[in-house]
Amino acid sequence: MLKPLLAAAVLAASSASALAQGWPDKPLRIVVPYPPGGSSDIIARAISQPLSEALKQTVIVDNKPGANGNTGTDFVAKSTDGHTLLLCDVGALAISPSVYLKLPYDPSKDLRGVSMLAYSPHLLVVHPSVKANNLKELVALSQKEKIDFAVTAMGSAPHLAGVAVEKATKAKWEYIPYKGGSQAVGDTVAGQTHVVMNGMLATLPFVQSGKLKVLGVSKKSRVPLLPEVPTIAEQGIAGFESGTWQGVLMPAATPPAVVSRVATELARIIQSPEIQQRLASQGAEVALIAPADFGPFFERERAKWAKVVAEGNVKLD
Repeated sequence: MLKPLLAAAVLAASSASALAQGWPDKPLRIVVPYPPGGSSDIIARAISQPLSEALKQTVIVDNKPGANGNTGTDFVAKSTDGHTLLLCDVGALAISPSVYLKLPYDPSKDLRGVSMLAYSPHLLVVHPSVKANNLKELVALSQKEKIDFAVTAMGSAPHLAGVAVEKATKAKWEYIPYKGGSQAVGDTVAGQTHVVMNGMLATLPFVQSGKLKVLGVSKKSRVPLLPEVPTIAEQGIAGFESGTWQGVLMPAATPPAVVSRVATELARIIQSPEIQQRLASQGAEVALIAPADFGPFFERERAKWAKVVAEGNVKLD
């Protein structure tokens, strides 16, 4: 009895290996569910050419913004061509089930984690005209004047980070929703809004050019590129940490052999000296998580932010 079972197992493994070897047989698409210019978009464009060379197929980056990232995510979740990937903020994806009353997809059931790629902390930044040089001064100012807080997307990780800061400090600000980080940052640079929290990867260039003033970093320890900037935890919110976790997912029905192959190539690409140096120079760090560890990470993030959602009473249709 064992011999037929063993033969079947060997045949299945052989078939899976053959599938992975024959895949991809047409161009791949990396869907970024946000507008161009944000952290996910930056990383997608950094890895697309190396991934194309590794897989010997064209790799297209396709921005599909809408519904705070849910339009593009739903597109990938329902994709059946076997050649469509999602690159997004995995933390924001974990938040969606708590924030939205209805989702057209179930991230835990309809998507399969392939690989985490990078992490960058949020920067709390203000327009240079804002008369505050630290979190305490910003909170005091918000209690006297109207402060507009640009939100990269309602229900996103930066939004909930802002809510957490507001609740912990008794700050008062008006949330102004945008369709992505690049737009929220752009309007703050232009002085249309006063404050924004966003991933360091996409925000640091505006700090370095003096177009935005940074008040805090949402990491446990200070970051080497901004050694003089205190963490938000140092400024009175003990243990505070948030950030963007860029990762790649594929539809749940994707064969494990294909997932494994993509994960292997992505790990090699993201750890290459060129990509690591490029990310580090902008405040992001490589943060690999293998497919097997993706689910537990996602559930931890979901539990963490569900508490903030409940405390902040953040619900969206």
